[in-house]
Amino acid sequence: MTTFVLRRLVQLPFVLLALTLLIVGLLQLLTPAERASAYITNEQQARNIDRIIEERGLDKPYLVQYGRWLSSAVKGDLGFSKASAKPVIDTIRERLPATIELSLFAAVPIILFGVWLGTLAALNKDRFIDQFIRIFATIGYSLPTFVLGIVLLVVFYGYLGWFPQAGNVGLTALFDLADPNFHRYTGLVTVDALLNGRWSLLLDALHHLVLPALTLVIVSSAGITMVMRANLLDVLSSDFVRTARAKGLPPRSINLKHARRNALLPIVTLGGFTIIGLLSGSIITETIFGYPGIGQWAATAAAQFDVAGILGFALLAAVIVVLISTLNDLFYGLVDPRVRFD
Repeated sequence: MTTFVLRRLVQLPFVLLALTLLIVGLLQLLTPAERASAYITNEQQARNIDRIIEERGLDKPYLVQYGRWLSSAVKGDLGFSKASAKPVIDTIRERLPATIELSLFAAVPIILFGVWLGTLAALNKDRFIDQFIRIFATIGYSLPTFVLGIVLLVVFYGYLGWFPQAGNVGLTALFDLADPNFHRYTGLVTVDALLNGRWSLLLDALHHLVLPALTLVIVSSAGITMVMRANLLDVLSSDFVRTARAKGLPPRSINLKHARRNALLPIVTLGGFTIIGLLSGSIITETIFGYPGIGQWAATAAAQFDVAGILGFALLAAVIVVLISTLNDLFYGLVDPRVRFD
């Protein structure tokens, strides 16, 4: 297993290199003037666009431009993000904890809820509860995220007034975060509030997490529910399950211990991709709810043609994909004893 992990970690720089080559290469489809517009912040600079092109080397050959960007990136300089008005590395450091926090509060319910509903539907095939779960999963899977998010906002913020509209904390909680006696241990507001004993801040942060997390749970758990149901039904009709029944094993042991464990294999892959999507930025959800995470910044960077921001976000997403994929493969060995890493 150690060899497998080391091999995957060695692959990481090459994956990042290939990704950046592709993204910087795609930017070459734009003219130097169009790429120079990403660095224009005022009218005076707009009048000197030729000087910007020359200073940035945007008229140089592709490999020269890529080499300049890569040499800066290796030193930790990913450029200045026009969308956040800060260096890219500082923006990532500031916004990533919020996305991680939202992902943690969404990923666990997504997987557990999806597996539970899928199992319940499969074990009650063609009964009322199975039909109800299938309808719920179909609606959830087909419902666009932005539609569900807007509906939740209209109902729970606009009509009922139960939850806030945007942000990850309220105005009052900002004073707690600015308190010099408040220690930022992890960057996650809920965890830090708990460690500092700031219960009002903890409740406020949880209050702001409910609607965006609920949106992600409803949409993402629907797919896991359908996959789990289909796979469990397939496993329940397999030979080893029939043999276990013939031996007189209890139905609960057969269904939950033996059959469900085999049906979980595709869920490992699907769950991994779900976590990747959450961590690399739930762009639509964060934008709708004004949640200050990586996804909202990425959407703003794309809208403002923030080249440095787009490249920085792509690098972050690539690192997350490789790391989660490696953990996903390792988890396969826990779910399926037949998997070996030799």
